Amino acid sequence: MLRTGSPSLWRSAIVLLVLLVCGNVIGFDTNTPARDARASQCQLSSERRSDCYPESGVTEAACLSRGCCWLTTNVKGAPWCFYSAGDDYLVQKVQNNGNSVLLSRKQRTHWPNDVMDLQADVVEETSSRLRFKVYDPNNKRYEVPLPLNKGYGSPQNTDYTFNIDHNSFGFTVTRKSTNSVLFDASLSALVFSDQMIQISVGVPAVDLYGIGENRKPFRIQVEKSPGYSLWAHDVFPDVDTNMYGSHPFVLGIESTGDAFGIFLLNSNTLRVDVLPTNPVTIRYRALGGILDFYIFTGPTPDDVIDQYWALIGQPPLPPYWSLGYHLSRWEYGGSSGMNATIQRMRSKQMPFDAVWNDIDYMVNEMDWTYDHKVYSQLPDVVKDLHSNGQKYVMILDPGISNTQPRGKYAPYDDGIADDIFVKTADGSTPIVGEVWPGKTVFPDFTHPKAEAWWLKHAQMMHAELPFDGLWTDMNEPANFKDGAVTGCVNNSLENPPYTPPLNGDTVIQKTLCMSAKFHDGLHYNLHNLYGHYMAKTTYNVLKTIIGKRPFVLSRSTFAGSGKYAAHWEGDNFGDWSNLYYSIPEVLSFNMFGIPFTGVDICGFRGDTDEELCTRWLQLGAFYPFMRSHNQNVAPDKDPAAVRFSSAAHDRNREALRLRYRLLPFLYSLMSRKRAVVRPLIFQYPTDSAAHSIDKQFLWGDSLLITPVLERGNRTVNAYFPKDTWYDFFTGAEVSTTGKWSVISAPLDKINVHIRGGSIVPTQVPDVNTERSRRNDFGLVVAASATRTAQGFLYWDDGETIDSPFNNIQFNLDGERLTSTIKSNNYATTMTLGSVDVYGVATAPTTVRVNGIGVAHTYDSVNKSLQVTRLKVDVLKPLVMTW
Repeated sequence: MLRTGSPSLWRSAIVLLVLLVCGNVIGFDTNTPARDARASQCQLSSERRSDCYPESGVTEAACLSRGCCWLTTNVKGAPWCFYSAGDDYLVQKVQNNGNSVLLSRKQRTHWPNDVMDLQADVVEETSSRLRFKVYDPNNKRYEVPLPLNKGYGSPQNTDYTFNIDHNSFGFTVTRKSTNSVLFDASLSALVFSDQMIQISVGVPAVDLYGIGENRKPFRIQVEKSPGYSLWAHDVFPDVDTNMYGSHPFVLGIESTGDAFGIFLLNSNTLRVDVLPTNPVTIRYRALGGILDFYIFTGPTPDDVIDQYWALIGQPPLPPYWSLGYHLSRWEYGGSSGMNATIQRMRSKQMPFDAVWNDIDYMVNEMDWTYDHKVYSQLPDVVKDLHSNGQKYVMILDPGISNTQPRGKYAPYDDGIADDIFVKTADGSTPIVGEVWPGKTVFPDFTHPKAEAWWLKHAQMMHAELPFDGLWTDMNEPANFKDGAVTGCVNNSLENPPYTPPLNGDTVIQKTLCMSAKFHDGLHYNLHNLYGHYMAKTTYNVLKTIIGKRPFVLSRSTFAGSGKYAAHWEGDNFGDWSNLYYSIPEVLSFNMFGIPFTGVDICGFRGDTDEELCTRWLQLGAFYPFMRSHNQNVAPDKDPAAVRFSSAAHDRNREALRLRYRLLPFLYSLMSRKRAVVRPLIFQYPTDSAAHSIDKQFLWGDSLLITPVLERGNRTVNAYFPKDTWYDFFTGAEVSTTGKWSVISAPLDKINVHIRGGSIVPTQVPDVNTERSRRNDFGLVVAASATRTAQGFLYWDDGETIDSPFNNIQFNLDGERLTSTIKSNNYATTMTLGSVDVYGVATAPTTVRVNGIGVAHTYDSVNKSLQVTRLKVDVLKPLVMTW
């Protein structure tokens, strides 16, 4: 007889009772042989377990009630409640020469609407890219409707092999050259129901990067990873929570330095957990769609990124002006306050290229309007900007007011006439939410008529305010009412059987009902794509209106959004922690195919001080997209703000001038359509010390940037990989490499070092890009240990789509610097005014440029040679000797 004081015995009795009661319901035979067989199938190692209870609060009784196995483990992240070895799909038929299999399972899970029959296809798309797709062959399920680039190359020469287990289903991808298993989907049971798809993938690396948009260190901290939910959400950026976009891409670097990539093309709600098992496991859970994986074999990190971008689409070259400094704030105080900000920037000789308006320029925050009272002089402000070679950018939110009298607000009236708004679940009327204008409806940017409607109102607005770029915000889409003002229907879309940890807890929090209908499907499937479609539509509209390269900034993004938009981190806070987290953000988006990324300098929310703003401007000078923005209730934070001291103004100006000096190099990097901002590990993949570094970064493979990220510091801890490095400003060679060093970092300086072997083009800076583009170019030449270096300069008119261009290659060999004109199709004047050469061991007696002796200076301490006052035509071959 059981005693009431024995909890363990009571627990055993409860478990036994649950098994006896539930056994027949879930198809278990409760006789002794069946139980013994079941028990043997539960003896799975921690690494091979497929989680049967992903919700919080799992107990042994709750686990067993689902017909699953319960076994504790000390392996972090491995489930205690898991499917048995007999719960997997079995291969029923092999076809297409072994590249396709039909699968089935006999045992249902507890998830509703199991897909009992599946098909798995393997496609060798290129020599370095493999596709693995698992779907329902009998019923059409949602698939991400984005066009991807077809395979290229020679699949006969692949650097991978794959294997499909023809018993209990499993799939592996192995790198031929190293026999490393890059993708192992044979570890645990596959789950595939209507609203719960789960698969675990073993990978051969602990150094993993990607999975966004989440705020976290650049390297995924496998040992203590909290897991990442991908669900676009209107949220203040915070650590380890879902933010504005979805990028289910991960890059791994093995201990050998070889790299691989994995991309899951799925736009539904996703949960990605990284588990410190052996091998490391990446566990994916999707609330819909299919499994559509792409595996990239590299082998270098840059190769993987190139291969990923080749699939999703490469970003276009942005207009040159957009690489300059952008100035924005919410609530300037009308056009007079806006003009005052512009004038003080000019009076302090602060370089800037664009001024932006947030929603306060509108009438009651309504798109395609501007307040003729508060912003009565806005057309004159824009005219003044244009006359000074500067640009104007304004914000747009997707929410369209539906409360204006008929005939008073054309964007709504025309949208109703064209029937382009997102509909309620029954498809009868537009779904109504609430955003800044009050009650709003939401454009369906998948609708074939949406672009013409957006274009019409953009053209009308452009006639009054000739904007040069557009900023799409709140496009997750954000909604101040969860779902709709009238609520959502009660079904499994609004309340899925599983919801991953989300900011806001539910899938409808601060967005539309999941049952809302788009032209191309349900919001449940398309939510993570809303910002992508809005950016694409806005890009096309702007391209039509201005006839030049469009500039669009988007808060919400998806894989491939870099083809249409730049990105910023959203509503960050003005503190030192946010300063640091900006670096992993920019590094990650340079992997995700959106290199044109930055964050709001000095922080959007809250107050700040001049030291933080100075340090942020210094770092921001190296964001590909450089903008300051400010909350309406926060004091001015612009570089020329009156509350900052004159010394701060001087420091801020120098940070901006450094940015403008380096714009030719940044533009040249952009022209390659590769990652611009790169972590050190990309350049030095076998250097274990570099794997976790995200407080320093590279521009291309040439410049190493080491910012100060803590208040009061006048030194900074810097890591210099084993290579040749010079101070970018003085040419002084770094004496100690391959280790950390404490280096001086006064308040007026950001540390920048140039790698030996690099040639960086520069230009004399000016107050905007229109003026600086007329100035002389310069070259900073950093000799490697073998006294060689290479670099290039790409140049075009900076605005024309498919513009003719010039491409000049530079080469250092010993004491001889030469140039080769690879392309000379853009007719312009380009003058080389100066050359700095670092690593010149002895003082030259003579320096000749194209055979003519020129004046020079030599710094015997820093071993640097400087030639100035040149007037050399860049578009003619250069020979400089010493």
